[in-house]
Amino acid sequence: MVSGLMALAPVAANAAASSQSDDKQLAETIRNDKSLDEVVSLAKKLLSKGFNAGSGYSQVWCRDLNTFIDTALDVVPHKDVREALLLFFALQQPNGEGIDGYVTKDQFDWGDNRAYYSELAPNHVGFKNTVETDQETSTIQALAKYVRKTGDRSILQVKVGNRTVTERIHDMLAFLMKEKFDAKHGLIYGATTADWGDVQPLSDDVVDINEDTRYAIDVYDNAMLIIALDDMNELGIATKENMKLRKSLAKNVRKYLWDNKRQKIRPHVYLGESPVPADFNEEEVYYHGGTAIAIEAGLLSKKEIAVVNQAMLRNVEKSGMPSIGLTIYPVYPKGFFRGGMADAYVYQNGGDWTWFGGRMVQQLIRNGYVKEAYEEVRPMIDRVVKNQGFYEWYGPGNKPSGSGAFKGSAGVLVKAVEMFREWSKDK
Repeated sequence: MVSGLMALAPVAANAAASSQSDDKQLAETIRNDKSLDEVVSLAKKLLSKGFNAGSGYSQVWCRDLNTFIDTALDVVPHKDVREALLLFFALQQPNGEGIDGYVTKDQFDWGDNRAYYSELAPNHVGFKNTVETDQETSTIQALAKYVRKTGDRSILQVKVGNRTVTERIHDMLAFLMKEKFDAKHGLIYGATTADWGDVQPLSDDVVDINEDTRYAIDVYDNAMLIIALDDMNELGIATKENMKLRKSLAKNVRKYLWDNKRQKIRPHVYLGESPVPADFNEEEVYYHGGTAIAIEAGLLSKKEIAVVNQAMLRNVEKSGMPSIGLTIYPVYPKGFFRGGMADAYVYQNGGDWTWFGGRMVQQLIRNGYVKEAYEEVRPMIDRVVKNQGFYEWYGPGNKPSGSGAFKGSAGVLVKAVEMFREWSKDK
């Protein structure tokens, strides 16, 4: 037995040496990759131009700001970022509800029925796509990133009206627990959408909860809440009850949303009637974006991360789409959504979004799958260089679509590049 173990020792040593050699070569490739530098340069130039989501969007959105605030802090005065964040709390509603975003009053051009006002922000109008449940958690995460990067903890005690920012964060959680928490499953819910999206089926009013809405639990909303609770804990403003909630959310995500047989995230747990046609098996649908956020929330093991990543790559191959930014696969049937999303591989019904693909790349790096991450980010990097810009999403054939200067895509790619650089630095 001893001699057998001794015989295996050189094999293990050779494998370790080979791995170190591979890492060294990959690190050198990353360090010498000028396309990464070009993407960072293009991103910083774009992000120096303000906080609106991108060309075609006059609004400042919390879910977008959350994904580019780190890089914005490199190119925009910190006080401007601070003011942009505080406006989200100024427009917070009396019941604790957060908003999606805001515009100045001169840019407000939609009906009052979709407007959110506050005496604390008299020059701005807020709005919210109520089918989604990530606004409060996106705001908390963005604030945490700001504090983490600037060290400005004083923002937590700023009074917005008669409530400090810390108190307002807890008001946001209270809103979610009162209005969006399903006690049976111990998870928060929203309207049925495609993965992380904010478009519902069955209705021409695609972004607002109405009589056509079908309520469902999904992994994205709950993973975002877990990350926000972790951020609060890091900031030192989480209570014992907050962390108890974090633990139960993680447990219930695994219980109700992890499909152990298929080794994937379940798309939805419906709280009533499912809107999905009977002849379409939604359990086969793979949610790429929500899976990436679940990994960020620490909900998958390292082995499971490898399994789901391989599944994403197979989905990319089968769909013919350009990258793991592919939103979902297979896509929902024609006509399930209204408008453009009625068709396959359009917008959130299978469009390819760097905004979320880049976050999956970040999680691969964070969990030690750097080789895979570098290979999988290449299509995203290459199309930015080719187009000299950051498109919102891409259709079949890598066709640029949506906003031509989408800041969320720029933010997630810069973060990924920074993580690659940090990993390669000491190799």
